[in-house]
Order: sequence, then structure tokens, then C-alpha cells
Amino acid sequence: MSTNIREIDDYDVDRVFYQVVSQPYPVVLRGIASDWPLVKKAQESDQNADRFLRQYYNGTTVHAFVSESDIEGRIFYTEDLADNNFRKISTQMDWILDQLHENRETRSAPTIYMGSAPIAHCLPGIGKENSLPHDGIEATVRIWIGNKTTVAAHYDAMDNIACVCAGRRRFTLFPPDQLENLYVGPIDHTPAGQAVSLVNFDEPDLSRYPRFAEALKHAQTAELEPGDAIYVPSMWWHHVKGLDEFNILINHWWRQCPSFMGAPYDALLHAILNIRDLPESQRDAWQNIFDFYVFDAEEENVRHIPEGRRGVVGELDETTARKIRATLRNKLNR
Repeated sequence: MSTNIREIDDYDVDRVFYQVVSQPYPVVLRGIASDWPLVKKAQESDQNADRFLRQYYNGTTVHAFVSESDIEGRIFYTEDLADNNFRKISTQMDWILDQLHENRETRSAPTIYMGSAPIAHCLPGIGKENSLPHDGIEATVRIWIGNKTTVAAHYDAMDNIACVCAGRRRFTLFPPDQLENLYVGPIDHTPAGQAVSLVNFDEPDLSRYPRFAEALKHAQTAELEPGDAIYVPSMWWHHVKGLDEFNILINHWWRQCPSFMGAPYDALLHAILNIRDLPESQRDAWQNIFDFYVFDAEEENVRHIPEGRRGVVGELDETTARKIRATLRNKLNR
């Protein structure tokens, strides 16, 4: 029921960050990383990619998800969401690579997944030729290594260009407005930091999650080979499945806003704490206030206030941001 994610082949590698954000939907960039040394080594063999990583690894501790039981690679919860179905460990990248090699031919191999390791900290020197030119964009570049793993559908607040370096990955994306149809689990008890869809995409139970059928009408999918990349816009839900026994991905996260701005998720928690359970009439009034000052904010709304006296409803800058954070800290500490 899903459609293919749009592909573009007229990209400019040196300006790709600016190209992809010019439209608010995902795109696939075939072959954009095909010249990376890591990708070339992986296309020769998994062993060559393994050796390539080890020669750059500096011994920094990394974090990984592992499970000795057969969870079929699905990074998820245990029954009734009581706990996670894996252990999070601190280890060495060498150990992870060893385990992936030793269990490659093992039936029902244990799940091994190292995610979101900054390459500047653990693989210094590899980023120059194995990441996209930033061209002024402040992007954080991270590496993900594992076997056949499945990451449940979730969103990230940052924009993302993810480049497949080894193995194949299948991406399934949904626009932000499909939240209600994805049956999202707890937002403060999550497998890996982000709230995830509880639906098993391999075997969706439509009797338990009937609205997921509507979500599938809006799904977009793509299968990426080594050297391919995908742009996942901020707030788009994405489900990622590693299809091979040895997978490497390098991604680039960045924000389209000034660095002094905070995390929107913090505002969600404040709203749950302070607004959600108010009487309906008060919630309606606060919704109108939020629309006026936040979602539909316009110069016209505050033009009657002298510019120098607009405070937090005026133009936001580093100084104002510091004042807001100080005010919030004082209020929370009462």
C-alpha cells in the first residue's frame, strides 16, 4: 500500500543540505556516498570494511544494544511494555565487530546494535572522506553498526541525511500527521530515547491497531544499497530495517534554527504538566494564547508594544533565550 520515496539525481554533493531542505518531504539520493572509502571497502567484503573501521578506532567506549535471546532483531519492549527486550552495554567497538563476525552464520544470532556514536570521538580522521560536505551547516555525524536489526517507527526533531555504507536497509516513512494512526507508546519510557510505534510492521495486528491501515495509505518506502542516502525531514516518522548480517550507516543530524533555541520536547512536557488537565474552558483559552504567540505569531500581534519593551514576545536572540531559561529554572525550583 506504500509508495516509493521520491528520488533525485540532480543533487549537488557540495550543496545537498540546502537542496533537500528546500522541500518538506523525504528524498532518496542514489549513489551520493558511493565514492567514500568505507563504502568501497564494504563493497569488496564485510571483512575489508571491518578492518577499515578498526584502523581508525581510538578505543573510546561506545554503547550498544545486545540481546542473547531471539528477538529477531527488533529493538523493542518486552511483553506489556514492562521493560526493554535488550541490554544496553558500554563496550569497545572491536568487541562489537568481533561479535558480528563470530555470529554471522549463527542461526537466530543475538541482536547486536551500536547506535549513534559520534565519529569525531571514536573514529577520528574517518569523517573527512566518509561524510557529506557540511558547507556551513552545523551537523553532528554519527555511525551505526549492527546485524539484522529493526528500529520501530519514531521521529527525530532534527533533519537527517542517512548514508548506507554496508548492507541494505529498508526505510518506511510517514508524514507527521499520521501520529494518531501509528499507536505510539509511552513518551518517557522508550527503547532508545524516542517514542516508538507499537505496531509490528512485519506482522501488523489490525484487530488491535485498526487505524494503522490508514497510516499505510500514507507510507513511503525505499530500499537503500551501499552508497545510497535518504533525507528524513524533521518530525517524519521512520521505521528502519537492516536486511543483511553486517550493516553500517553514517548519518548527519542538524537543526534549521539558531543554536540558542531549546528542545520542543521540553515544551511538550511543560504543557502536559501545566495545561493538559485544566478545565476545558481554560485549555481552550490557552490554546488560543499559544496560537497567538507561538503557532500563528506575527508582527501584527505585538506591533502595539514598543519594540524595546516586547521582551519574550519580541525577536528571540541569545540574550532573550538566556533570560527565558533562567526564568524557567527559577519557576521549576520553587
